[in-house]
Amino acid sequence: MSTSGFQMYFWLALLLCNFRISKSLPMDSDTLLDIKGYLKDPQNYLHNWDKFHSPCQFYGVTCDHNSGDVIGISLSNISLSGTISSSFSLLQQLRTLELGANSVSGIVPAALANCTNLQVLNLSMNSLTGQLPDLSALLNLQVLDLSTNSFNGAFPVWVSKLSGLTELGLGENNFDEGDVPESIGDLKKLTWLFLGQCNLRGEIPASVFDLVSLGTLDFSRNQICGVFPKAISKMRNLWKIELYQNNLTGEIPQELATLTLLSEFDVSRNQLTGMLPKEIGGLKKLRIFHIYHNNFSGELPEGLGDLQFLESFSTYENQFSGKFPANLGRFSPLNTIDISENYFSGEFPRFLCQNNKLQFLLALTNNFSGEFPSSYSSCKTLQRFRISQNQFSGTIPPGLWGLPNAVIIDVADNGFIGDISSDIGFSVTLNQLYVQNNNFIRELPVELGRLSQLQKLVASNNRFSGQIPKQIGSLKQLTYLHLEHNALEGPIPPDVGMCSSMVDLNLADNSLTGGIPDTLVSLITLNSLNISHNMISGDIPECLQSLKLSDIDFSHNELSGPVPPQFLMIAGDDAFSENAGLCVADTSEEWKQSATNLRPCQWSDNRHKFSMRCLFLVLVTVTSLVVLLLGLACLSYENYKLEEFNRKGDIESGGSSSTDLKWVLETFHPPELDPGEICNLDIENLIGCGGTGKVYRLELSKGRGIVAVKELWKRDDAKVLKTEINTLGKIRHRNILKLNAFLTGGASNFLVYEYVVNGNLYDAIRREFKAGQPELDWDKRCRIAVGVAKGIMYLHHDCSPAIIHRDIKSTNILLDEEYEAKLADFGIAKLVEGSPLSCFAGTHGYMAPELAYSLKATEKSDIYSFGVVLLELLTGRSPTDQQFDGEMDIVSWVSFHLAEQNPAAVLDPKVSNDASGYMIKALNIAILCTAQLPSERPTMREVVKMLIDNNPSSTTGRAKNKTDK
Repeated sequence: MSTSGFQMYFWLALLLCNFRISKSLPMDSDTLLDIKGYLKDPQNYLHNWDKFHSPCQFYGVTCDHNSGDVIGISLSNISLSGTISSSFSLLQQLRTLELGANSVSGIVPAALANCTNLQVLNLSMNSLTGQLPDLSALLNLQVLDLSTNSFNGAFPVWVSKLSGLTELGLGENNFDEGDVPESIGDLKKLTWLFLGQCNLRGEIPASVFDLVSLGTLDFSRNQICGVFPKAISKMRNLWKIELYQNNLTGEIPQELATLTLLSEFDVSRNQLTGMLPKEIGGLKKLRIFHIYHNNFSGELPEGLGDLQFLESFSTYENQFSGKFPANLGRFSPLNTIDISENYFSGEFPRFLCQNNKLQFLLALTNNFSGEFPSSYSSCKTLQRFRISQNQFSGTIPPGLWGLPNAVIIDVADNGFIGDISSDIGFSVTLNQLYVQNNNFIRELPVELGRLSQLQKLVASNNRFSGQIPKQIGSLKQLTYLHLEHNALEGPIPPDVGMCSSMVDLNLADNSLTGGIPDTLVSLITLNSLNISHNMISGDIPECLQSLKLSDIDFSHNELSGPVPPQFLMIAGDDAFSENAGLCVADTSEEWKQSATNLRPCQWSDNRHKFSMRCLFLVLVTVTSLVVLLLGLACLSYENYKLEEFNRKGDIESGGSSSTDLKWVLETFHPPELDPGEICNLDIENLIGCGGTGKVYRLELSKGRGIVAVKELWKRDDAKVLKTEINTLGKIRHRNILKLNAFLTGGASNFLVYEYVVNGNLYDAIRREFKAGQPELDWDKRCRIAVGVAKGIMYLHHDCSPAIIHRDIKSTNILLDEEYEAKLADFGIAKLVEGSPLSCFAGTHGYMAPELAYSLKATEKSDIYSFGVVLLELLTGRSPTDQQFDGEMDIVSWVSFHLAEQNPAAVLDPKVSNDASGYMIKALNIAILCTAQLPSERPTMREVVKMLIDNNPSSTTGRAKNKTDK
C-alpha cells in the first residue's frame, strides 16, 4: 500500500471512530445530566457534570476506551441524597453502578432491569424504600448489594436466577417475614452472602450448604431455627460464620473443625446446648469466637489455649464448668474476654494479658478461687476489669489498683483481704469502683480524690477504718457513694457537700460521730441519704428539706431537736427511731395516730408568743393565697372531671382490681409490662436524676429483659405531653431511644424506655481514656455524630407532621453497647404543627441565638444544638467550659480561633493526631450548623450527607465486615 493510500485509510478509520464517539457521547451526556437532576450534591462532587465537559471527564464516570460508551458510575460515600432516576436504563453499556453509603431515598426504578450489561450493582447503606423490582434480567451481575436500606414487601426470590453472582447482600431490610428460599442454593459461585436482619424464619435449606465457594455466611438477627447444621462442614472455604441472635438448638458438631480457614465464628444468643467438641481447638486461624448467651456446658477444650490469632473470646451466660484453659491468651493478641456467668473453678488463668493487648477482662459470677495472679499488675491496657462474685482470697497486687486506662474496677463479692493501695490514684480514668463484700481493712486512701471521673464508689460491707477522706469532695462526677457496714469513724467531712452530682449517699453502720454537715444542702441531685446506725449527734439541719429526697434513714444515732416535718412526710417516724433526743413539733391527732416512736417537743416559756407569731404568719399566708386558690378552682374541677372520666373508662374496660382502676398503661413496643412492676422501683437501681425526673434501671421478671424507667416529677407535664408521647411511642428508628410504654395514675407518671448500657455522650467524651488514645477515638465520635444526625433527620424529614426535639444536648444522647447513638428525652419535644405546647425550652449553651427573642423553636434551632454537640465531639469541651474567657461559649470560642487561622487549637488533642484532616472538615460542618442566621444553616438531611462523606470508616464494604457487635 502506498503512503498516500495508508494515510487515507488512517483518516477514514479516525473519522469513523469520531463519528461513533460523537454519536454516543452527546446522548450519554444528556442522560447523565438528567440523572444529576434527581440527585442532591451538598459537597459539590458533581460540579463538572455539565455541558462543558465530556461525560468521560465527569466525576466518578468511566468510559470504554474504544467505543466511548459510559461503562461505570461510582459515586459511593459522597453524601448524595435525592432519588434514583430511571434514566440509568438508557446507559445500555453500563457495567458498574455504585451509589452505596449515601442518603439516597425513594424506590429502585424497574427500568434499571434494562441495563443488561451490569456486572456490579451496589445501592447499600442508603434510605431506599418500597418493594424491589424484578431485576432478574441482569444476568451478567456478579455483585448485588442492596443491604442496609428500608426495602419491604416479599423477599426477592428472583435473585436465584442470577447464576453469575459472587456477592449477594440483602441484609438489614424490612422484607415480609418468610422462609429462606431454597433456590438461594442455585447461586453456586457465591463467595459472600449477607442475609442478616431481614425477617427470615425456619431452617436454613440444605441447598445453601452446597455453596462450597462461600467465604462469608451471615444469617444473623433473624428467626432461624432448627438444629445447628452439621452440613456446614462441607463449606471448606468459610472464614466467617455469623448466625447470632436466632433460635438455633442442638450441639456444635465436631465436623466444624474441618473448616480450617475459619477466622470469625459467632453463634451467640441462640439456644445451643452440650459440650464444645475438643476438635474446636484445632481451628488455628480463629480470631473471633463468640458463643455467649446459650446453654453450653462442660469444660472448654484445652486446645483453645494454643490459638495464635485469637482477639475476642466471649462465652458469658452459659453453664461451662471445671478448669479454664490455662494457656488461653498466652500465644495470641487477646483484646477482649468475657467468661462471666458460668461455673468455672480453680485458679484463674494467668496469661490473658501475656501480649499486652487486653482491654476487657470480664469474669463475673464464677467459682474461681485462690489468689488472683500478680501477672496482671503489668496489664496497663485494661479498661474494664471485673472479677466480682467469685471465691478469690488473699490480697490484690498493688499494680492492679493503678490501671491508668481503667474505666471499671470490680472486685466485689469475694474474700479479698488487705487494703486499697495508694496506687489507685493512678487510675485517673476510673468511672466505677466496686470493692464491696470483701474483707478489706485500714483507711480509704486519700488518693481516691484524684479520680476526677469517678461516678460510683461502692465499698460497703468490709472492715475499713479511720476517717472518710475529705478528698472525696474533689469528685464532682460522683453520683453513688456507699460506705455502709464498715468501721469508719470521725465526722462526716463537710467536703462531701462538694460532690455536686451525688444521687445516693449511704454511710450507715459505721462509728461516725459529730453532726450532720449543713453543706449537704448543696447536693441538689441527692435522692437517697442513709446515715443510720452511727453515733451522729446534734440537730437535723432544716435546710436539708429543700433537697428532693425520696429515701431517708437517720435512725440509731444520737440526734436531738425537732425532726423537719418534710422528712416525716417522706420517710415516716421509723427513719428517726432510736434517737433519744429527737422530737416532733406536730401534736395533732393525726400525728398521735401515726408517729408512735417520737415524743412531742417541749417548748420554752415563750411558746405562747411563738405560737401567736406563727398563727399570724399562717393567717397572712392563707389570705394571700385565697385569690390563687379561687383562680385554680376551675382548673381543679376540670381535672376532677377528667380523672372521673378516666376512672369510668377503666371500669368499662373490665378492670377489677385496685391496680386496674388506678393505673393506665399505654404500651407501644414489647416486652409485656406489668404496671405494678414499673411503679415499684428500687432506689438501689437509680441511675440518674434530671430536670424532668428520676431514671431507674429495671430488670423485668421472668427473663423479659432490662428497661429504663423515668419517674416524672409530680406535676402536670405528662398530661400536657400525652399527645406527643403517643406519637413518639410509635417512632421506630435505630438512632432514637425506643419508648416502650407510658404509665400514668393519679399524680404519678412513668416512661418506660429501652435500656442502654454505656450512659450518655457527655460522660463518654470525658472518661475512659486509654494510654495515648481515648476510648471514644475519632472514628467512634464520627459514627456517633452520624447516628445522632440521622435520628434528627428522621424527626425533621420523615415524621408527619415533623417533630422538633427542642433540647438536643450531649446528655440526651445515649450510647448502647456498640456505641450506637440513641437520641433521648423527648420530655419537651414538640410537634411542629398541632401541639398544645408553646412554652420556651432548651439548655444554656445549646440554644440557638434566635431563641433569645423568639419562643418559637424550629428545625433550624435543633440544627444549631446539634452543631454544638458536634463541637463537643471535636473539642472535648462542654458548651460553657470554665476555661472560656468571660462570657464566651463554645461557638464563639471556636470562631475566635478560626479567625486567628488556628483551627488545630480547638481540636481535642487526645484524638486529633491521627484524624486532624477529618476533624477540620467536621469542624466546618459544625460551623455551618451554628451559623447565627437560621437561614444560613443546612437542613439535617444535608448535614447527614456531609458527615457520611467525612466518616473515615464509612465504606461500601462495611456490611461485608460486621465484627463490631
